[in-house]
Amino acid sequence: MIELRLPKGSPGSRILGIGSSQPERVVTNDELSKIMDTNDEWIRERVGIAERRFAAPEDTVVSMAVDAGAKAIAASGLNPSDVDTVLVANCTTTVPIPNAAAQVAELIGAKAAGGFDLNAACAGFCYALAAGSDMVRCGSAEKVLVIGAEKLTDVVDPVDRSTAIIFADGAGAAVVGPSDDTGIGPVAWGTAGDLVETITMPNGKHIYQEGQSVFRWATTKIAPIAMRALELAGVQPSDVDVLIPHQANLRIVEAIAKRLRKAGAREDMVVADDIVTSGNTSSASIPIAMDHMRAAGRVHSGDVALLIGFGAGLSYAGQVVICP
Repeated sequence: MIELRLPKGSPGSRILGIGSSQPERVVTNDELSKIMDTNDEWIRERVGIAERRFAAPEDTVVSMAVDAGAKAIAASGLNPSDVDTVLVANCTTTVPIPNAAAQVAELIGAKAAGGFDLNAACAGFCYALAAGSDMVRCGSAEKVLVIGAEKLTDVVDPVDRSTAIIFADGAGAAVVGPSDDTGIGPVAWGTAGDLVETITMPNGKHIYQEGQSVFRWATTKIAPIAMRALELAGVQPSDVDVLIPHQANLRIVEAIAKRLRKAGAREDMVVADDIVTSGNTSSASIPIAMDHMRAAGRVHSGDVALLIGFGAGLSYAGQVVICP
């Protein structure tokens, strides 16, 4: 019997660099109030958003992914040719083929890299990060570019108050590479398929969501999943320096942080609040928030960060990472 050879892989994996990209156009709550029945106070009170970024017609999921990916590669100190695999998490590409990852790999200079798209909606980045980490550890890849990129303005009804005030556009990326130590912990993931109808695209064109149902689910079910990610990584809540949940709604973010602090997380744990100025960018929200916090000096190299994504599906995933 022939014994097949397997690659050796790496003892661990870690994030080597991060980057992000957002459109230039800033859209305030006051601007939205001119086209729908809303106002700044109403939006801030319910979702915590003050402004968001909307893409121009020429901006695409691919172009934003390329920009964010190039920045992450530069931050990692690598060359594009060092990247052998590209994963693009997204749920807003306008056509199913060609996939975004193949286009990003070519445009970014990662010639002949393996590439595929992954759709777990707002949990997509954490799903892709877990896949990239496992690929590095098992030896099927050495340097993986993981990107979350979304152009949600393509799939949101611009006058639907329940969605148009929330969603925005952008991309965030991380380069994952081998490490002698564990820099990316095991993933805690799953789905709540019985609630799949709470976030859908019933007409195949626009996102629909049952906001209150999603809010109740996220504020009660996500903290235990985050705790599971800590348990899998062998980390205590008090060890967490930074909490970076999917930026769905500031009230959800605050509720998750509150529950983690009740479970032992420190009062000085830094909590991402990028939702205030970036809106909800689905799979891009976690890496965008991480990159913005790094640039602002709120996240430092070596910090223990807890990432937790959740969204349509309802899919969820979380892991502990060491910040680059």
